[in-house]
Amino acid sequence: MRLGARMFKTGLAVALALYLAQLIGFPSTVFAGFAAVFAVQPSIYQSFKTIIKQLQANFIGVVTATLMAFLLGNDPIVVGIAVIFVISMCRFLKLEKSAVSIALIAVISVMETTTMEIHQFAFVRFSTLMLGILSSFLVNLLFIPPKYETRLFKQIDVLTTEVLQWLRVTSRHLSDDPSLKKEMYRIKVELRRLDEIYTLYYEEGVYFKKNQLAKTRKLVVFRQLIHVLNKGFDVLKSLQKVDNRARLIPEDVRDLLVKEIDLAIHAHEQILLGFMRKLKRDDDIDHLAQSNIPLLVDRLLEMYQKNETDYLTFLPLATMLMRYHNELKHLETLLNSYDRFYNNEKLEMIAKRDLDY
Repeated sequence: MRLGARMFKTGLAVALALYLAQLIGFPSTVFAGFAAVFAVQPSIYQSFKTIIKQLQANFIGVVTATLMAFLLGNDPIVVGIAVIFVISMCRFLKLEKSAVSIALIAVISVMETTTMEIHQFAFVRFSTLMLGILSSFLVNLLFIPPKYETRLFKQIDVLTTEVLQWLRVTSRHLSDDPSLKKEMYRIKVELRRLDEIYTLYYEEGVYFKKNQLAKTRKLVVFRQLIHVLNKGFDVLKSLQKVDNRARLIPEDVRDLLVKEIDLAIHAHEQILLGFMRKLKRDDDIDHLAQSNIPLLVDRLLEMYQKNETDYLTFLPLATMLMRYHNELKHLETLLNSYDRFYNNEKLEMIAKRDLDY
């Protein structure tokens, strides 16, 4: 089992919250630990948003519990009614699950039996929970800041390699269909995760204007890299749907289809490896210049008009291939411009660290 950064930060936040609660002298310091667990987030920006929402939830829970305990006492039925009301309020305000959990902890902790005045006890519980939330924010701010730029690029590299490998194998009818479907589902999940990492990178704070401009340019590059990757995956999905019928088309058209897919694969590999400085970059990618997808579309339409077979089923694949080709050309232009004018803003490619969020 791997020790991820979030696991480490959660433990550290809980320990810090408990230690500070003991140092201050709060009773039942365990509530500070509970709050710290729910407040740990994968980024500093998310932590800041969590503080605001959990402050609201904590306030709602403490005020509701104080009023209910003062008016009706702390009977278990009253506590249950208070919990229902607080959940309803949190849902109305569209607070996230972790914030709802903080609110419920606040209700239960305030409405326990105590010899203190209810308003004093409520203030102590509110302060204890806020201490746990602030402890998590402090840990997020100071310890193991996430390297989303590096993680994003590494994930793009890995997924692009997998998609291109399956494209190459499937275009030659060598793939095992059940295995391909299983891998396509996994890649689809990983692509959604990739979008999440991109969002976290987008939300990462930049404190100097010069760095903000550089990050904005990198965001554009990353967005296009992800967009091209998705187009390649669309081609793979379309190819998988017609793979069993590919033998129905004439051999010369089939060879032309494989050739166009190969040109797109080689172009994508060359662009990505060139950007990673593993290959010498050229201003124009030969594979893109050699492509002639309109010829493939014309041949399919010609055969359809002759009513030889329903070759229109292959047109979606040709369309996806055309879009993939166009996005590759756009990516090539974008990266050439980036290299020409911002050659000093290179990504720091390091080995993937064992950090899971």
